[in-house]
Amino acid sequence: MRIVRSLDEYRADADIMLTIGVFDGVHIGHRAVLDRLAAQRKPGLIVGALTFVQHPQEFLHPGEGPKVLTTVDEKINLLDSCGLDVLFLLTFDERIQRLAPETFLDDVLLRRLRTRRIVVGENWRFGKERAGDVAFASSFLKPKGCSVESADLLESGGEKVSSSRIRELISSRRFAEADELLGSAYTLRGVVSGGEGRGHLLGFPTANLSTAPEKLVPPPGVYGATARHDGADREAVVSIGDKPTFGGAHNVVEVYVLDFRRSIYGEQMGLREWNFVRDQVRYDGPAQLIEQMRRDVAAVRDRDRRVTVPPQAARAD
Repeated sequence: MRIVRSLDEYRADADIMLTIGVFDGVHIGHRAVLDRLAAQRKPGLIVGALTFVQHPQEFLHPGEGPKVLTTVDEKINLLDSCGLDVLFLLTFDERIQRLAPETFLDDVLLRRLRTRRIVVGENWRFGKERAGDVAFASSFLKPKGCSVESADLLESGGEKVSSSRIRELISSRRFAEADELLGSAYTLRGVVSGGEGRGHLLGFPTANLSTAPEKLVPPPGVYGATARHDGADREAVVSIGDKPTFGGAHNVVEVYVLDFRRSIYGEQMGLREWNFVRDQVRYDGPAQLIEQMRRDVAAVRDRDRRVTVPPQAARAD
């Protein structure tokens, strides 16, 4: 899959069938549209998607945009698996924001990209002040040789599948439902960074996970999860919060990987298959916290395991 980050640098050498959207999460609704597009592939036509590096709401309302289900790298990997020939990965900026709907259709889709067919969700809006919609695009493009197909939004459980709905499910700790709508397990990835070393002193060495600031993180609490590191899956207890027993000031993600004793500073780790264990609690001292951590580990060991974990190797904190 070719990645194009600037339309100014793109020189179309073939006509294209295109879909357009934010594609946060690349969930089952997105994939239904992408599958419809790929199924219509014809000789001489390439298949592509146009999306954005950041969520447009973050540009329009800085600091108020939604936390994302997928970082840009995760989105690229998921879209690459959907059989695209080209991905237009653009930065949503003032120039894009101010494009009149007819200018976007005529200058961008027709002239620059040589679009001959677009497949979009029924709620697609575009152009300055989101003035353009599917009906306008169809009436404008059809006489110019470009067809427009509107795909009904996928439903599950009587509700539309959407990125915002999945965010709400994760924020409500309804992970199994979120995974079902995503079509894959919600994964929080990051780099193991140095911490205060307190976990090692307490007998539960933890890996502090530095995650992308734009990424959605589950609410504070203690969870069981599957930790993916160096190609292997292992059970883990994950604490998200501000360490209330020790007077913490900001939330951190701490991972205690069961039966794992090796330093992995600077290495990548992913967490998925989340199971809520308990809320954060402030204890009177380390002794009470240690006893509770033992109960947390026992609770995670006792859950129905989806991965068989060999006794192995990590210490990171």
